[in-house]
Amino acid sequence: MNSNLARSLCLSAATLLGALALTATAADWLQWRGAQRAGICTETDLLKEWPEGGPKLVWKATKLGAGYSAVSIAGNRIYTMGDGAEAAEVRALDAATGEILWSAKAGKPGLGDGFPGPRCTPTVDGDRLFAMSQDGELVGLERATGKELWRKNLKRDFGGKMMSGWGYSESPLVDGDWLLCTPGGEQGTLLALNKLTGEKVWQSEDIKDTAAYSSIIVETIGGVRQYIQVTDRNVFGVEAKTGKVLWRGPAPGKVAVIPTPIYADNQVFVACGYGVGCRSYRLSKDGDAFKSEQAYDNKVMVNHHGGVVKLGEHLYGYSDGKGWTCQDFKTGEAVWQEKGKLGKGAILCADGMLLCRGEDKGTMVLIEASPKGWTEKGRFEQPDRSDKKAWPHPIIANGRLYLRDQDVLLCYDVKGS
Repeated sequence: MNSNLARSLCLSAATLLGALALTATAADWLQWRGAQRAGICTETDLLKEWPEGGPKLVWKATKLGAGYSAVSIAGNRIYTMGDGAEAAEVRALDAATGEILWSAKAGKPGLGDGFPGPRCTPTVDGDRLFAMSQDGELVGLERATGKELWRKNLKRDFGGKMMSGWGYSESPLVDGDWLLCTPGGEQGTLLALNKLTGEKVWQSEDIKDTAAYSSIIVETIGGVRQYIQVTDRNVFGVEAKTGKVLWRGPAPGKVAVIPTPIYADNQVFVACGYGVGCRSYRLSKDGDAFKSEQAYDNKVMVNHHGGVVKLGEHLYGYSDGKGWTCQDFKTGEAVWQEKGKLGKGAILCADGMLLCRGEDKGTMVLIEASPKGWTEKGRFEQPDRSDKKAWPHPIIANGRLYLRDQDVLLCYDVKGS
């Protein structure tokens, strides 16, 4: 074999391996809260009980930097964010080993009013990656290398304004050719950009609420594709094509409105901590006009930032002052509440089970996702705990459980036999 042919074959093999590493699968976790941003892993044949001490630890990654970002997973790559010495950075890791493959600058480090570091979970879209820093720097990156493709600043370029001082926490949404986010402010609350160039498509000028900490979801309701978001004033939907407000319902919040909205069966649910509670609106359409009618407003689910998931007809999450809660989605009534088994934390649903992560000790608990009550199937104490709150949500992708804690990422094998 001549040297030119050998070199060509080596380059072809390297290109193929690189492409395979970047190829997404159905079991990947491409964005904040996964598919449909619902906080539900659709994989099956996962462990339904954990052994004493928890599942097997596969690897531990370090040097990720300060912050509260969770992870996204595509192919053999993991993406997250963390503060470096000079910048908030996006990082890519090898999913097999946890090795850091590249880092790319996003925005300024620190900020966060006592809780420094980025909060965004990067969004994967084909060969591109999108992320937002705590100071509102929005970047489009080449997924294989971290090369910057474009950059915008929500405050400088779009008049962005937050409701309070912990910095932008949103994870951007990709929908077709567009990238959606929430700058907030007088130029318009929601923003659509061309995902390839970062150029503005529209900004929702007929709603000017300041941005909260929630992330947008996308739904088709009454045949109209729309983006749903919540602020400290309203929950609302805007037409995907134009950014025009289609409907809205009052949703006054305090201090920081964080949980992602949940939509199903013409009904939308939002929650807030700080004693606010939850609200739900039923949506209907008469001709071209949408209408929102309040279904309930109560304090059954006073969810701060650990998230709420919907499985069947029930919602599950942690309610401040009341404990882990199962709530009827349609009526808002409490089904059960458990305060003594585990403190406040974040939640993930996977294969008919709930994984609950306590924010203080990082304790992980596996319970049945059932309206019958709290039935525990295992727990373990997270090793290598930082002195910060364990706020990043747990994630399962390709049979592995990922727990981010500031500088550290832990990877566990939770695939059943």
